[in-house]
Amino acid sequence: MFRKIGWLLILASIVAVLGELFSLQLPTLRWPFNVSREFFDGMPKAVRFILGFKYDVESLDDSGASIVRKEIFPVFGYLISAITLGLGVLLLIKFKRNAVVSPITERRIKRFKSIGRGYVSLIILGVLCLIASFDHLLVGNEAIIVKHDGEYHFPALTRKLIEGKEFGLEGDAAKTRPNYRKLKIQFAEADNGDWVLMPLVPYAPTGDTTSQQSEALEVGADGKIYDPGSGDLFSGIATRLYDINVPARMHSRVRIRDGVLDGDMSGWDREGALVYTANYSAGELTKDKFTGENSTKEAFLNAEGISELREAHLNPAPPLPQNGHLLGTTSQGNDVLAYLYGGLQVNIKAALLYIPIVYAIGVTVGLLMGFFGGAFDLIVQRLIEIFSNVPFLFVIIIISSSIPDQLKSLGPILLILIAFGWMGMTYLMRTAALKEKARDYVAASRVIGCSTPTILFRHILPNTVAILVTLVPFSISGLVVSLTSLDYLGFGLPAQYATWGRLLQDGLDNLSSPWLAGSAFLALVTLLILVTFVGEAIREAFDPKKFTFYR
Repeated sequence: MFRKIGWLLILASIVAVLGELFSLQLPTLRWPFNVSREFFDGMPKAVRFILGFKYDVESLDDSGASIVRKEIFPVFGYLISAITLGLGVLLLIKFKRNAVVSPITERRIKRFKSIGRGYVSLIILGVLCLIASFDHLLVGNEAIIVKHDGEYHFPALTRKLIEGKEFGLEGDAAKTRPNYRKLKIQFAEADNGDWVLMPLVPYAPTGDTTSQQSEALEVGADGKIYDPGSGDLFSGIATRLYDINVPARMHSRVRIRDGVLDGDMSGWDREGALVYTANYSAGELTKDKFTGENSTKEAFLNAEGISELREAHLNPAPPLPQNGHLLGTTSQGNDVLAYLYGGLQVNIKAALLYIPIVYAIGVTVGLLMGFFGGAFDLIVQRLIEIFSNVPFLFVIIIISSSIPDQLKSLGPILLILIAFGWMGMTYLMRTAALKEKARDYVAASRVIGCSTPTILFRHILPNTVAILVTLVPFSISGLVVSLTSLDYLGFGLPAQYATWGRLLQDGLDNLSSPWLAGSAFLALVTLLILVTFVGEAIREAFDPKKFTFYR
């Protein structure tokens, strides 16, 4: 299994570098390179050398004139790829072909598989990670494939900006990135062989907002207006639209009470100018006024292509599958399903960065404390006790609030969590090192001249792996809860990240929209339950009492 992981890491690093060289936006593999570009300008000079450096690129515009633009060489992306490649090679060297698994490890694996809830939870978590790795090919607002005039374009897979003129758009839309959801509808209406393939969820987790949604209403045999969902008489705001795919382009808006028009009515022309006002009382028109210059009131009210009355849903809008929002929208207009997906990606990325760093620090310090003991052990213990008694949440809030907005990202937040997250495991590793250094194999290693690092990391550490494997799932749970708590309190990641904590806060601020808090709570609890089940199964499988007999 470890050799397969090694080959997978090697392949991923090579493909990531090739994708960067050919200006491709490969799912997940693009992330370290995009980090270099997104945060380079906002970071201080002392940090920029880690992310990359700028260089000049000369090109020609449509008229043939020379243009010099600044590009960023993504050092951070290549650094992560090199580390990934090194880890893959190390795994291949460490675990030889046809390596035999020790009988104890084999029994532990069988024991883990026999614990159904833990084994199934691990499979589900693996599937979630696989789904999250599809990135913008599964959830995003850029088209995967666009066929136009017999040519194929791949906007989601290229880093180059494809302008609207490539697809026959005119005006301002020709010089900007097209709205591929609208383009798909236009191609379908034209029916000329052009088509657009969008991701399964055609909305980006953040930065892709909709102003409002609409839902068709029914007119009963009695002439009254009914809610098609409940079958009751409708009361609320209803609109007529120039285009049902663009709910913001309203033809008119009116209030309805108990199925009849009752209240003020407003109407706008196709340019968005207010041209009609009216008032209804219990379904009867009491007064109206038309101010349009290029049309008459009758022509305006009976214009062709205008939709029937539809219920208007301002954000946060409820789940409307017919509009593509299976779980509704947030108060900012983001699709909830896409937002949950983005939050899952953030948690997985955070865990992949947080766990290795925290365990590298905590394990190293703990082993050194237990192995050397004496003054070193006492001094480090006192320092850890001091830092452990510092109010963790308050310190994070103070530091997070003091970071400028342009510097806020996943990295600084994780550094704060890492600064406090490594101390808990040092006591466990210290105890394990104190016990193991008294064993005969450690004395034998000293006799044959093994160095201290060799004794610590090649002899003692492998015998404490049960402790580490057992702790990992619970560390992941703690990380997810910490990130969610900080985002809920408003001291976590900036708005450009989709986070479950911010979605939960949005739901509690809008209690009349239960799909917000319900979605965030269900996603968070489900993930924590899965991780906890895996942790309990690992702890049960690696319990030394299961394979130890005292005589």
